[in-house]
Amino acid sequence: MSKIYPEILEQSSFSSSSSPYVKSIRETFTLWMKSLVFHGNGCTVFNSKGEIVFRVDNYQESCRDEVCLMDLKGQVLFSIKREKLRVFGRWNGYGCNGIKGRPLFQVKKNSMFSKEDIICNVGISCYKIQQLDTNSSFKVTNTAGQVVAEVKQKQSSRGFGYGEDVLTLEVEPHIDHSLIVALVIVCNLIHGKL
Repeated sequence: MSKIYPEILEQSSFSSSSSPYVKSIRETFTLWMKSLVFHGNGCTVFNSKGEIVFRVDNYQESCRDEVCLMDLKGQVLFSIKREKLRVFGRWNGYGCNGIKGRPLFQVKKNSMFSKEDIICNVGISCYKIQQLDTNSSFKVTNTAGQVVAEVKQKQSSRGFGYGEDVLTLEVEPHIDHSLIVALVIVCNLIHGKL
């Protein structure tokens, strides 16, 4: 059986940031758009060593209006909730305290019918998610237009794809991995893939 997690490229090291999810090197993750929970919807994220670092488990088959991004131990990092009365849809991301107060980030799609970029407001920062060739391939750029993360279908060393539900996520140094994974989750919610 083949491994679905990325090969180790470099030794990981933490940056001076206090968050354990910000590193000083580029990180590669594998996203498996399946839950490890039997009869559940979700996503499992592996680091370059093949260890589970994030997961989303949704036990409600028909309701995808609210999901939680958790670490391996089940601690909620972000609660993501869809606002229902928006024409084009908007998702709010709340911190580990649940859905209280102001959201930490908001994601909105510009139009329901176009494949335009998705705008993400994170605090005072703004990220743009630009769709590439398919619904599961996209890049995340900052306000300066620099790519901070990229998602694409995972391929073996021989160039064969593992399937539409196995993705590679590359995150640039000094970017919060948990936030980028939360934005990727929202994109998959927008495209109905979670």
